[in-house]
Amino acid sequence: MNNFADHSSEKLKHISCCLQAGLGKLHRSIHGSLLSLLETLFFQVNSFWIELGYFITLSSLGFLALKASHPRTMSTFKPKNIDLFFTSVSASTVSSMSTVEMEVFSNTQLVFLTILMLVGGEVFTSMLGLHLIRAKIYLRKNRLFTHRTESDSSISSDPIPDSPTDHIELEMATRFRDEKSDTKPGETGGSLNHKSIKILAYFVACYLLVVHVAGSTLISIYFSLIPSARKVLKIKGLNMQTFSIFTTVSTFANCGFVPTNENMMAFKKNSGLLLILIPQILMGNTLYPVCLRTAIWAAEKISRKAEFRYMLKNSRELGYGHLISGRQCAYLGITGAGLVIVQLVVFCLLEWKSEATGGLSAYEKLVGSLFQVVNSRHTGESVFDLSAISPAILVLFVAMMYLPPYTSFLPTDEAENLKAKVEKCQRKNKKGFREHIMFSQLTYLLVFVILICITERRKMKTDPLNFNVLNIVVEVVSAYGNVGFSTGYSCERQINPDGGCKDAWYGLAGRWSDEGKLVLIVVMLFGRLKKFSMRGGRAWTHHLSHH
Repeated sequence: MNNFADHSSEKLKHISCCLQAGLGKLHRSIHGSLLSLLETLFFQVNSFWIELGYFITLSSLGFLALKASHPRTMSTFKPKNIDLFFTSVSASTVSSMSTVEMEVFSNTQLVFLTILMLVGGEVFTSMLGLHLIRAKIYLRKNRLFTHRTESDSSISSDPIPDSPTDHIELEMATRFRDEKSDTKPGETGGSLNHKSIKILAYFVACYLLVVHVAGSTLISIYFSLIPSARKVLKIKGLNMQTFSIFTTVSTFANCGFVPTNENMMAFKKNSGLLLILIPQILMGNTLYPVCLRTAIWAAEKISRKAEFRYMLKNSRELGYGHLISGRQCAYLGITGAGLVIVQLVVFCLLEWKSEATGGLSAYEKLVGSLFQVVNSRHTGESVFDLSAISPAILVLFVAMMYLPPYTSFLPTDEAENLKAKVEKCQRKNKKGFREHIMFSQLTYLLVFVILICITERRKMKTDPLNFNVLNIVVEVVSAYGNVGFSTGYSCERQINPDGGCKDAWYGLAGRWSDEGKLVLIVVMLFGRLKKFSMRGGRAWTHHLSHH
């Protein structure tokens, strides 16, 4: 009997060992398959397709969420599917192009739009990019470790080469230097680089959190203290907390959506609110590198951490495009301030006594004008009716919307050195067919404008004052720059008055055909990913220079 029990016990042990071995093999197999999948995704798939898939997925989920929830005007008006998808793409690409009035959306739908703007904003997606860099470094280490184990050979100091299609920022993350002045005893430059990337990712997250909490709190306090502003929300039936958070997220992400139909025109006399929003606009886009570097400098002075010191001295090595050198930050800040001042002077000279600024005091005009010109790069919130602004100002705004957010005019020697470095990096990467046939940015915009003129050709003939080429160019460039400016549509400008026409508070695109809206959706996605085609058209220029 005892022998039988011992035999059964041994059998159970044997079965248990076999199960453990089998589960271990299964775990290793699944782990290996996941690593292989991630390696294929990170090392073989171009970053352009990863980001495009991210925004398309985000927009599709947003569309489903908006469709599943009910609008405020459910009994009288329900947006079409194309308009819901357009709005979802507009929010996720932080473009704020509109085809329906904002007050159509319920509080639940405003929450969904807030999430789309948050996770589609440049600062948030760049934070995801830092975590992607960390994951890529981990995978590279794993590949190298596996390679060493399988070959049982001596350790090589050469890293495994990347796919030529990898994004340049991700490749830069693997260039490690031994910074003896910054490293602790026993710590290499590579490990300090890894730690710095990790800390930077969490630092950007803290930056996001602090700005959003502070911004929404200040807006809430303002509405609590100013009855005239609070009255607007009460009349429109908007929740103050929802409005504060929505507007903060939209402003910081440089989207430009506001829960009111009139955008910020409803608050053009509330100069204090405009002054609260202006810093958020700058901190989230055009001056984000300056603010980020300043925050890291302050953190280094307070904490004395080697990682912060490494970030400041070796910003290029981290592969985070928004962290630039102190000199570049100075040029960027000076350029940004210069462009704002030029716009402000021109705007005040041409619009100070115009219909657009009528009914405002001198102080309100000045603050409103400053708010309007700051928004031209690239937020898109409007405190004045753009249809009432002179064409010269519209052309100036088109130029500002076209410029990339980090435009800076470097001294000649600096610009030439930077250009030489970029071209040297590009020569290291083997260019594919796509790079050779890419057009310039202006060529793409010209094509998009032509397509819109084709889809809306009938309305351009019957309603030329609303559907003129300048208004279409403003709409297309605004979508490309992810700004959101629009001249809108006015029934009063109709040559052949339509008795059933009603003015509405949404962009000119709201009057376009479904085909025109689809083209503008492509423009918004193209504009959100413009960094991948910024140097397009070089092959064509080179070819033409031979004639």
